[in-house]
Amino acid sequence: MVRIEDASGFSGQADRVLNPRDEAEVVEFLRQANAAGTPVTIGGAWTGLTGGSVPDGGWVLDLRGMNSLSIEAGRAVTGPGTLLRDVQSAVARADQIYGPDPTENTSSIGGNIANNSSGSRSFRYGDTRANVLGLRVALMDGRVLDVQRGDRIDFDVPSISLPRTTKHSAGYRLSPGMDWMDLFVGSEGTLGVLTRAELKLLPAPKDYFAGVIFFDRDALALDAVEAWRGVERLNMLEYLDANSLRVMEIDAAAALLIEQEIATGAEVDEWLERLDQAGALLETSWIATSERDRERFRQFRHELPERVNATMRQRGLVKLSSDFAVPFENNREMMAFYRDLLEREFPGQYTIWGHIGDAHVHVNLLPRDNAEWERARDLMPVFAREAVRLGGVVGAEHGLGKRKAHFLELQYTPAQIEAMKAVKRRLDPNWLLGRGNLFGWRDGLS
Repeated sequence: MVRIEDASGFSGQADRVLNPRDEAEVVEFLRQANAAGTPVTIGGAWTGLTGGSVPDGGWVLDLRGMNSLSIEAGRAVTGPGTLLRDVQSAVARADQIYGPDPTENTSSIGGNIANNSSGSRSFRYGDTRANVLGLRVALMDGRVLDVQRGDRIDFDVPSISLPRTTKHSAGYRLSPGMDWMDLFVGSEGTLGVLTRAELKLLPAPKDYFAGVIFFDRDALALDAVEAWRGVERLNMLEYLDANSLRVMEIDAAAALLIEQEIATGAEVDEWLERLDQAGALLETSWIATSERDRERFRQFRHELPERVNATMRQRGLVKLSSDFAVPFENNREMMAFYRDLLEREFPGQYTIWGHIGDAHVHVNLLPRDNAEWERARDLMPVFAREAVRLGGVVGAEHGLGKRKAHFLELQYTPAQIEAMKAVKRRLDPNWLLGRGNLFGWRDGLS
C-alpha cells in the first residue's frame, strides 16, 4: 500500500501507483483496470484541497511524466502533468499570457482542468473552462475522445440550474446540446483521463498599474470593491482581512490587491485619485513600479495560504477552508454572515481572503486541537447553506472531491444529482474512475 496526501493534509492509500509515459499507456492501464474492476484515481501535483486526487484503495495514475509543452501564437499544447508555472514561464518568453491565475502555480494543468480552477486574474480572463480550446480524454473502456470547443455531446441531458455566480466548480454543468469541453472541465477526474490539453493564450499587456492597498477600516475596503469592480481592464481585485494581514505580520484593517492593464500615464493619475477618494492608507500602501514588484505582490498573496497550511500541519490537523461564492449584490451580506458567526465561535482564529472581485473569498479556520477542529468543521455546512440561500455556489474553484462531496446535495435537487450520475454511468458504467469524488459511488451502481 502507498500512502498519498494532498495539500490540505487529507490522506489515503493506493494498492499501486502507475506512471504512464504517454496516452497509449494510459489507455492500456484503464483497460486493465476496467477488466479487473479496479478503481482508478488520477493524480499529478497533489496540490488540491478537497481530496479529489487522494485514493481510497485501487490504482493511482500519476500523470507527472506526461509533461510535454509547446507554445504557438494564441495557444499552448500541454500534457496533463505539465505544471502551471512552466506554462506561465514559457508563454511569458513568447510575450503571451495564460489568463487563469490559480494561487498555487505548482499545480498541474490536468488538475486545473479537473477542478475548473481559477485565480486572481480570473476576475478579467475567466476560469479554466473559458480558456481551454481542446482536449484529448481517455475513457475507462479504452476509447479516446479528441474534442474541440463547439463539439457537442452525442446524448441527451437535462438543463441543471446554475448559481448566479461568475465561478462554478461543483458537479457537472449540464445543459442540452452542451460541449464535451464543458462536461469534462470541472468533472474532477470522474469521467475520463486527460491526456492532452490545448489552452488559449493572449498577447501580454504592455503595462500595468498594480498595488497592495491598505485600509484602516474594513468597511472602506468593501466600499472600494463595489466602486472599483467596474473599472475597465481591471485584471485583479483581491481581499485580505485584518487577521490575514496579522498572519503576514502587517497591521491594517484590510487590504485590496489590484492590477489593471493600462495604456497611458493618465490612468495612473486616475488611480491615485481613486485611492484618495476611497480613504486608502496612501502612505503605507505598496504601488508597483516594476515587474519585480508585481511578482513580489503575487508572492505576498501566495504566502498567506502557505502560512495557514503550515500552521495546520504543525498542529497535526487537516486544513479547513471554504470555497463558496455568491452573486455580486450579496457580497456584503455573505461577508457579514461570516464575520458575525466567526467572531462568536472562533474570535481571532480565522482568516478571510481571496477573490472578492468575484464575491468569492476563502474562510480559513485555525482550530488548536481536535475538539476545536470538529467544532470548526461543523461551521462549514452552515456557511454553505447561506451561500446557496443567497444564490451562490458551494464550490467555486477547488472542486468538491471527497472531503466536500456532501455539499452537492445542498446545491442541487435529488433529480439533478441523479442526472449527473446518469452521465457518470454512461461514460464509466462500472463506477471505477475517481471513486468517491462528488458522489457516493455505491449509489451510482444501484
